[in-house]
Amino acid sequence: MRFEHRDTEADASIVDRVWRTVSDTSDTMTSAARTSCQLILTRTRGHLRAIVRGPETAATTAPVPPDAEFLGIRFALGAVLRPHPAASIVDGHATLPVTGSNRIVIGGEDWEAPTYENAEHFVRRLQGAGLLARSQLPGSGHPETHRSRRTLQRRYRATTGLSQVAVTQIDRANAAATMLRDGLDWRAAVATLGYFDQAHLAHALRRYVGHTARGLGAAGDAAMSFLYKTGPEPGS
Repeated sequence: MRFEHRDTEADASIVDRVWRTVSDTSDTMTSAARTSCQLILTRTRGHLRAIVRGPETAATTAPVPPDAEFLGIRFALGAVLRPHPAASIVDGHATLPVTGSNRIVIGGEDWEAPTYENAEHFVRRLQGAGLLARSQLPGSGHPETHRSRRTLQRRYRATTGLSQVAVTQIDRANAAATMLRDGLDWRAAVATLGYFDQAHLAHALRRYVGHTARGLGAAGDAAMSFLYKTGPEPGS
């Protein structure tokens, strides 16, 4: 599977990437943990399926059906497609109803399914309807009492579905995987990203990315699949 992707031209505080791919044959895909939600559309033989996939705390391997087209809109951290807050779908997903004419039902209203080319327009329409918004993440960096720090941590988890520590670890592992995929040595990843040593990096890659450092370097462009998730097949 080859992925085409671009940074979105929509409000970067809401959405940070749009991607698409097509599967030729039945296959499996290993993809990395992610800190944010995604809207994922799957078209198989004229049938449309839509899901909101939540943050994921570990790498997973999922079956990919043949002759399927995938479109993904990856939200920014803290963005939510109502009424599916991130905390309610961590390591899971919510299925969105689809009408007989392949329109997606969101917020009780049916919407024309977006395409790769008009994803930004679709995002703006959802924002205008109040169905897509980004919550203000609890800040840090100010002197806080023990109680207020715990309150901020609870608010952060309620907003994102994850702890700040988990977000940092997942983002760091994905950054390391990208560096290795691009041909940098593991030593550069360790030094740049603050891992203790090679073993520490290897543990993070196994848990959050599902690839070894050697595997990422050897896979080249094929390893791009770890950056994105398509979602489970119907009935899974």
